[in-house]
Amino acid sequence: MRIIEAKDYEDLSKKAADIIAAQVILKPECVLGLATGSTPIGTYDRLTEKCKAGELDFSGVSTVNLDEYKGLDRDNDQSYYYFMHKYLFDRVNIDKAHTYLPNGMEADSDKECKRYEELIASMGGIDLQLLGLGHNGHIGFNEPSGTFHKETHCVDLTESTIEANKRFFASADEVPRQAYTMGIKTIMQARRILVVISGEEKAEIVKKALFGDVTPEVPASILQMHSDVIVVADAAALSKVRG
Repeated sequence: MRIIEAKDYEDLSKKAADIIAAQVILKPECVLGLATGSTPIGTYDRLTEKCKAGELDFSGVSTVNLDEYKGLDRDNDQSYYYFMHKYLFDRVNIDKAHTYLPNGMEADSDKECKRYEELIASMGGIDLQLLGLGHNGHIGFNEPSGTFHKETHCVDLTESTIEANKRFFASADEVPRQAYTMGIKTIMQARRILVVISGEEKAEIVKKALFGDVTPEVPASILQMHSDVIVVADAAALSKVRG
């Protein structure tokens, strides 16, 4: 695991975008695994700037997203489909027919999870998977539990995750209680993993996830077992592991 300390959020976003851009330049038809949440937004802004400046070409890239709320349609402004189009897909020259997310409106969980796993396999797997880090150590929507969930599955969101996400909704009652998410095995099969982490409020979970025991109670801790992980975190997020 390689840990890169950024000065602040802007520096983090630049460094993460440079890593993703290098992947696209080296393999123009690569498969990127993408994440939502507040931390990657700056990274997507920097990638957009590179594309508009003619420094980066997304025309051959395919993408698969980590997760999607179950029960939200694509037009809902809190769906991850909406998020990805707003912050990246509508701003760069990517072929939107080659951008994929779980279908949150598919009621049959088994059917949708099987479809998504088969889709990723048909693309030859993920070249670079972008991740954030949840306050409770979740990656994607793989929540703390007694076991590592292997493949794409439907998850019941924990109260802490619902609490963290309610700021995006009119009320906590509107936050979906379930989501489709790539499983730990699916994520770990990516050839390279890039984790972006920002803020002092993440410092404690950074210490547990990156330097603590590998346990499904801290899902991100499994990343210690991957052969090619890059963590880009700002000084505040690393404050409890730098001394």
